[in-house]
Amino acid sequence: MFRRDPLQTARRELEAVLERDLRPALPLLRAALRRGGVVGAARDGQSAVVGGGDVPRDGVFELASVTKPFTAALAGALVREGRLGWDAPLSRLGGPFRSFPDFVTARALATHTAGLPAHPARVAVTTFTRFQDPYGSMDAPAALASARRWASRRGAGRFGYSNLGAGVLALALAHAAGEDVSAAGYGRALARYVTGPLGLPGVGLTPPARGLVAPTATLLGEGVTGFGPLAGAGGLFGTAGDLLTFGTAHLEGRLGQDWREVLRPPALPPHLDGVAPGWFRRGGVWWHDGVARGTRTALALVPASGTVVTLLVRGGVPLVGLRGVVGAAALALAEPSALGGPPSANSFPR
Repeated sequence: MFRRDPLQTARRELEAVLERDLRPALPLLRAALRRGGVVGAARDGQSAVVGGGDVPRDGVFELASVTKPFTAALAGALVREGRLGWDAPLSRLGGPFRSFPDFVTARALATHTAGLPAHPARVAVTTFTRFQDPYGSMDAPAALASARRWASRRGAGRFGYSNLGAGVLALALAHAAGEDVSAAGYGRALARYVTGPLGLPGVGLTPPARGLVAPTATLLGEGVTGFGPLAGAGGLFGTAGDLLTFGTAHLEGRLGQDWREVLRPPALPPHLDGVAPGWFRRGGVWWHDGVARGTRTALALVPASGTVVTLLVRGGVPLVGLRGVVGAAALALAEPSALGGPPSANSFPR
């Protein structure tokens, strides 16, 4: 992928920003970038984005689950405007949300503690019949009906990662913002409250006509991943530069402080020590990764050092091997101690 190991040159560019020796992170970076991608870092007003393979530094990627911090940022903006309460039952929004159980709140949805399953029930079938677009056979009312039906009071308060929950939250935010209860309504609300004010017009739900980094083809299909009515769980597109700006806005307080409010619910996976609205936490790092059908992403923030790191890489859903290598690489760049020792792919199961 690299001519005469340009990864060493890329490492030096990143070291100039992070002011730290990144040689221990090279094995993880090599693994993450083996099919091409970009790495970005920002700190103290300086930033760098470096590319690997044939991927340009300003290439647009599908952000996959790195969409979820954007959805949480929209929730925070609506809370500050008084249109939403983090801990109020979602049913208080009325309309199509009036019959949701009282334990389903915006905070619970944003922290995967609302007692919802990972996906609507029909995805057990559409994962195979509609591999690139497993939620595309549903509309927003069907997604909301599935969430109401399968919300578990017994599971409420426990961690259970849920694309369904994040997608329902995005639909609720569209409603709270006065938009249609749809993926498009979510996109308009996000532009008005988050990406517009931050100067990120390129972040959106529609892939650009030019500049999109083609996802890696898999055995079951090729092209970008569809999220249908659950676009708020993983449907955004953007660049590494966009993610650095978004991450820096958190550290500068431009998106409030809700994202710092860490919970430690039961059933938290061992590679996490907390979860906050839109984010996981490990050590001093707030982060999120994403896996689309042919793209993998990660974004990490370190409030103590003011560091933001992002990776956007080509690579399909792995059928074998380590799923968490991109997240591990981001953590190794952001703060090596977050991995609990010298960074290695095997130390970071997902």
